Amino acid sequence: MLKRAEHRAIVAPRGLPDPVLTAGARLRGRRPDGPKEPDILADRRRGRGAQTNISGRYEPRIVEAFDDEWGSLEELPALKTEVQVERARKIITRNQSPDISFDRSINPYRGCEHGCAYCFARPTHANMGLSPGLDFESKLFVKPDAAKLLEKELAERGYEPRTIAIGTNTDPYQPIEREWRVMRQILEVLSKYNHPVGIVTKSALVVRDIDILSSMAERGLAKVALSLTTLDRKIARTLEPRAATPPKRLETMAKLAAAGIPVTVMTAPLIPAINDMELERLLEAGYEAGAREAGYVLLRLPLEVAPIFREWLIANYPDRYTHVMSIIQQMRGGKDYEAEWGVRQRGRGPYAWMIGRRFEMAAKRIGLNVERRKLRTDLFTPPVPIGGQLKLALV
Repeated sequence: MLKRAEHRAIVAPRGLPDPVLTAGARLRGRRPDGPKEPDILADRRRGRGAQTNISGRYEPRIVEAFDDEWGSLEELPALKTEVQVERARKIITRNQSPDISFDRSINPYRGCEHGCAYCFARPTHANMGLSPGLDFESKLFVKPDAAKLLEKELAERGYEPRTIAIGTNTDPYQPIEREWRVMRQILEVLSKYNHPVGIVTKSALVVRDIDILSSMAERGLAKVALSLTTLDRKIARTLEPRAATPPKRLETMAKLAAAGIPVTVMTAPLIPAINDMELERLLEAGYEAGAREAGYVLLRLPLEVAPIFREWLIANYPDRYTHVMSIIQQMRGGKDYEAEWGVRQRGRGPYAWMIGRRFEMAAKRIGLNVERRKLRTDLFTPPVPIGGQLKLALV
């Protein structure tokens, strides 16, 4: 229930633009260098990435926080992470996107407590009737039956093994994994049946599973990519408030590499005039920590992510707001985002071209991507279906 002292509901009548676009328009009209409105959510959202709880695109109302001077703001508690169980029927998600290297993935969790202001997965929370803002990082969903569902799907007749990507939407090693251990259970299933897996994370918790991952790596079944966004602690603290610090991520890379696990350094996302100047240093740091492959992705601002990121810019870098958004739109055909395949992750135009050439030259100079490790699928042994029988061996 909303506290009257904190919120006001604005009903969007039929025929008006989508609430998300309306929120974005309000932000674009706000002068970053003008007088600031009081941040009444500051204490409640301490340690979170989003500045507000922007209404999702399917909601009939836009909800804004404001102080009506009743003097009861101090009664509002700090935001706490809430976890709800989701009983999924399937756990492997398929895709046919031509600009990504995998056709299947697993997401053990919905929402992510890391709270990255730029996270392109935020809009998925609107599908749950929740906000892609603060709700996305504080109202989470866990799929405790993921490992059982995975084993069942691997046993389906006609299943053909290909690398399963994990962490491409929300981080599988976010803080609640310590308690729920869903990711570890998934790895146990994949290891048992010799199925390849590629992991993307920005969490140091992945080292907990080095025992499984190193065993899989020996069989050519596992690789891990660490997202290294910045080496600047100040930027990291505001941009990715509950993720591992940059030094901790480099330490994690070193531990994984020492255990024989192939490591990739992902310089993602690259944000113009915020962290893109660090590109070469990020690649060098990753290589020194043991990474031998690298990748990059330009900032993506689909749907509700655009106004959420604009709010973050206004709150943390008001002097760069106009410059950053101008470059972003230069790379996105004059818009905040283009969803076109082949363009959405790399952008277009001179600035995007320059970023691509800088990445290629730096990777070549440092010695990254000399060899791309391809994971094996020929070792896969499917589980026996419930009620099925073992294959007979010919002697």
